[in-house]
Amino acid sequence: MKAGMLIRSLAGALALALVASPALAATIEVTIDKLVFTPANIQAKVGDTIEWVNKDAFAHTATVKGGWEVMIPPKSKRRITLKKVEAVDYFCRFHPNMKGHLDVAP
Repeated sequence: MKAGMLIRSLAGALALALVASPALAATIEVTIDKLVFTPANIQAKVGDTIEWVNKDAFAHTATVKGGWEVMIPPKSKRRITLKKVEAVDYFCRFHPNMKGHLDVAP
């Protein structure tokens, strides 16, 4: 095989590998401190993980009405991996004034 053909073959294989490689999933941290979700608005993708870090001395939840709920004990972390495209508002069941919004893209 000539050098030029070999280079074109390798370049084509590399391009195919880059297109076929899945994007790396991200972990997005949401801090809970003094009864506030920070950040309050999250942009994520299917496959990403949301990790809530509760710095308060009491339990919180991340609750979607009619959907999922994550219980976050005091001084601990909890995670969920996003499985579907959705836009949801969430809140703490114990402290309903605590609110957040999550947009999950494909």
